[in-house]
Amino acid sequence: MSFNPYDLRFGSEIDAASGVGGSRFGVQRRTFLGRSASGILGSIAWAWMNSHEQRGAGRAAETGRPAGPHHTPRAQRIICLFQNGGPSQMDLFDPKPELTKLNGKPYPGKQKVETLSPSASGNLLGSPFTFKPAGKSGMVLSELIPHTAAIADDIALVRSMTTESVCHETALRIAHSGHPLATDRPAMGSWLTYGLGSLNQNLPAFVVLPDPGGLPINGTLNWSAGWLPAQHQGTPFNAGELSVAPVLNLRTPDKTPAAARARQLELIRRLNEQQAARFPENTDLEARLRDFETAARMQSAVPEVVDLSGETAATRTLYGLDQPATQTYGTRCLLARRLIEKGVRFVGVYLKGQPWDTHADNANATKKVASEIDQPSAALVQDLKQRGLLESTLVVWMGEFGRTPVSQGANGRDHSRRGFSMWMAGGGVRGGYSHGATDEFGYESVEQVVTMHDLHATLLSALGLDHQRLTFDHDGRTESLTDFDLTRAHVVKELLA
Repeated sequence: MSFNPYDLRFGSEIDAASGVGGSRFGVQRRTFLGRSASGILGSIAWAWMNSHEQRGAGRAAETGRPAGPHHTPRAQRIICLFQNGGPSQMDLFDPKPELTKLNGKPYPGKQKVETLSPSASGNLLGSPFTFKPAGKSGMVLSELIPHTAAIADDIALVRSMTTESVCHETALRIAHSGHPLATDRPAMGSWLTYGLGSLNQNLPAFVVLPDPGGLPINGTLNWSAGWLPAQHQGTPFNAGELSVAPVLNLRTPDKTPAAARARQLELIRRLNEQQAARFPENTDLEARLRDFETAARMQSAVPEVVDLSGETAATRTLYGLDQPATQTYGTRCLLARRLIEKGVRFVGVYLKGQPWDTHADNANATKKVASEIDQPSAALVQDLKQRGLLESTLVVWMGEFGRTPVSQGANGRDHSRRGFSMWMAGGGVRGGYSHGATDEFGYESVEQVVTMHDLHATLLSALGLDHQRLTFDHDGRTESLTDFDLTRAHVVKELLA
């Protein structure tokens, strides 16, 4: 008998011991799964609904995870607006009059400025942009970010960040996973969902909104679950053209009959569960089963959450959806708000490549990116606040490092790890507060220094997690998000209200 993928009545004849179909079909389990892999997440609702009660509707989506927060949380969720490339702190957040005064002069420091490309290092490069106080707090910010200035009283600005590398790939690994080594390790969003679980049953707990034009440097490693249970990895949503599915492979192929697909998926479920029972340590397989269940619910939940047609004209204007420069980023910031409204625990918004990487023509390049990012970022904070969601949502605006006070070539800025800026809002953050300081040239953090590991510990603490207690045993050792600097990483209490 020939194998017909649309006629799976032989599924009832699966041998329970081997998990392999009857010999009269000559189809091995591995072969069958390979042939039916295309569009496997489509039309799974029937299979899920048919078996869900038998497996327990209340089963947690994060088997084996810790039992909730360690202390009372200030926030319930995080939206991370990651600024790939390294924004220039002295052109955006950290005014340095002395740097501007000595523009074009040799750097007077005792030690040479550390750069990625020492041979191209030049003299001091002052900022051409003006700074002025903003809000009741008087936070001094650049003219390039007027919308951020409008929310100055809601943000905690850190001007004394440091990290361990001036290489994008390494610095990104530190920023996301807390570790510099080129290994696949869990991202912060994965640690958060592992520690706290999900706030919803219909969507992934960790959602990623990459630029529709392409991935950032390090690609999907930025939201990997590493060796944590696989269900904690970030799930990318498409936020580009409406003609492209918001989640790939979720919809049933048009030519596949619904009844045939239901039989296929029911068979696959039974095979997978038999395999999972034999190999309970296989978290990838367990995650696949859970993903199938989530996918069933996502079939109705995803189209609703990505449909912006119900948003008011005022909201669309607030996020800049009516302007070409801000439309793409504004759409993803608005989607981030809609996702957390539906209970997503961690939303990461990423840029294509590394647009803040201003090795040449720093002033104009920084101005361009700021014009695309500033309004939507501030709009997210404003929108959350007016909806009563800001107190329970922590918004984080950060890059992997900053820029140098000396020029690269004629008018660019190289990478700098010793001092840079970032900001946070909501979720128990101390609004209108400026923390720490760099030296007179904006090169090195000298007051109230905050490492990436300190930042991770602080973000976890805001959500009720102790970074030293949130651990996972892997390959004979106890791992954590701050493992690389566990003994020194500390919660920056001044940033929290």
